[in-house]
Amino acid sequence: MNAPDFQLYSPEKKREITLSDYEGKALMITFWVSWCPDSQRDFPHKEQLYKAMETRDLDILMINVTGREGSAEAGEEYYRKEGFTVPMVLDNGTKTYDSYRCMSVPTTFLLDREHRISGSFNDKASFQDILTGIARIL
Repeated sequence: MNAPDFQLYSPEKKREITLSDYEGKALMITFWVSWCPDSQRDFPHKEQLYKAMETRDLDILMINVTGREGSAEAGEEYYRKEGFTVPMVLDNGTKTYDSYRCMSVPTTFLLDREHRISGSFNDKASFQDILTGIARIL
């Protein structure tokens, strides 16, 4: 199945980011919220992977589900406070979250170079499961 397209705002880059910005690259997308203990455990793993990656064949994008946050700024404040550097964008409420048919946070999708969904991992998946999935798309 092809990944649903999106156009989401990046507070760091101060511009809209789209799926086509990653044309020809595999992509890991994770939907998250700042108040969720599972998201709080997952985000540092994604940050560590992002900092350690030595491949240009995979990009990572964290999507803050603003429609599930307590306030519009909560996700951005958490991201800044924790000092994360992995790219992050803001969902339009739950529009992108819903288009990917997410049921929980964090939810991670692995997209191959043609942006077909090759794997999805819910809040119960281990980080090791996700790493194994990455190996299949590179």
